[in-house]
Amino acid sequence: MTSPDTGGDREKVVTKLTSTLRQDLKVRAALHGLDMQNAVEAGITAWRGLGSNPAPVDTAGAETYATFLPAELWDGFRDDCKDRGVSLTQGIAQAVTLWLDSNPVPEVKRPATVRRIVVCNQKGGVGKTAITAGLGEALAENPAALVPVRVSKHFAALLDDHNRPEDPLALEDLPGLGQRVLLVDFDPQSHLTKQLGHEPLPMNGDSLTNHMAGEAKGELADLIVAVDEDRFGNRLHLLPACTDAFLLDVRLASVRAREAALERALRAVEADYDVILIDCPPSLGLSMDAASYYGRRRDNEETGNSGVLIVVQAEDSSADAYGLLTSQIEDMRADLALDIDYLGLVVNHYDARRGYIATSSLQSWMDIKDPRVVGVIGDLKEQKEAVRAKRPLLAYAPRCEQSVALRALAREISK
Repeated sequence: MTSPDTGGDREKVVTKLTSTLRQDLKVRAALHGLDMQNAVEAGITAWRGLGSNPAPVDTAGAETYATFLPAELWDGFRDDCKDRGVSLTQGIAQAVTLWLDSNPVPEVKRPATVRRIVVCNQKGGVGKTAITAGLGEALAENPAALVPVRVSKHFAALLDDHNRPEDPLALEDLPGLGQRVLLVDFDPQSHLTKQLGHEPLPMNGDSLTNHMAGEAKGELADLIVAVDEDRFGNRLHLLPACTDAFLLDVRLASVRAREAALERALRAVEADYDVILIDCPPSLGLSMDAASYYGRRRDNEETGNSGVLIVVQAEDSSADAYGLLTSQIEDMRADLALDIDYLGLVVNHYDARRGYIATSSLQSWMDIKDPRVVGVIGDLKEQKEAVRAKRPLLAYAPRCEQSVALRALAREISK
């Protein structure tokens, strides 16, 4: 069955396809940057060029499927199916399978230098931990599956809650980024560790603090645990915190080249990851110096590959804390002649219903062009529920507004 396609020289074709083949076709076409109809066209063209029929495909449960194809291609395909003694349903299944076999999942692009993202703000309560976890989750999602993403052009609509883009048509289904990610809980309060369902490291054992202080009791890799959720595969790992980090600044005071202590500790595991995210404590002490130094641009590293990501809120006290933090970073840049890139500002816990203070503060953050706002994350219930459940947000509620926004953030800072 066909009907004209008013948008071009194609006609609407109605056939049947199994749900599995349809989903695989949708995902694979997106991975290769193609429309599904173009993938089907390529598959049919390849099938017609075969010298003999390929192996039969199980079409049990095939359901109605519509696409747009050039009329002459579809007419020729139907004739070929008749000549080869196969049904249209079997023929289209073979053609789609042939295209899938010829177009495997592309390899994930790996950074030349491990990305080091320092998530920070010396003000507590702004949600650094939630942003660190959510960003890491978004970076690690399955590259062979599609996930809903809302791109940054929608940020402006958040200034007016009535204009918030709730229309699902505003979302775009994109493949997961498939990065190998290490989340480092650098805060002695251990919020990141506990939120992801793990226990802090014991005080009498080994820890990141010990490695930074030059008193390691074993290999750092032995302290790392996996975040066990199917959608992340084995790509998302956590270095848990230990409450001995409360003493980190004191212990670093006597360490040689203390600003490089975090880098010396993490160098041992960098080769295993594409991205390392540091969840910093609300502090402007030596630990923050070490984190900033770790995020500096290394020799031959591209600008914006690594750096600091500052989490703020749409209220006045965040602006004061932001000023103190950037002053410390600027002092390090000047004193040690470092290139420390600002990856951007994330406005967290945003809710326009809080009125003029929230909306005007958001506008003020957006007016800062360097660093620019790279994400606006709403203050919604799903994040709190995920924390209570001790599960990653993107596994607990993968389609919620916050998950969608975190995926946009991951892509925005990966450009």
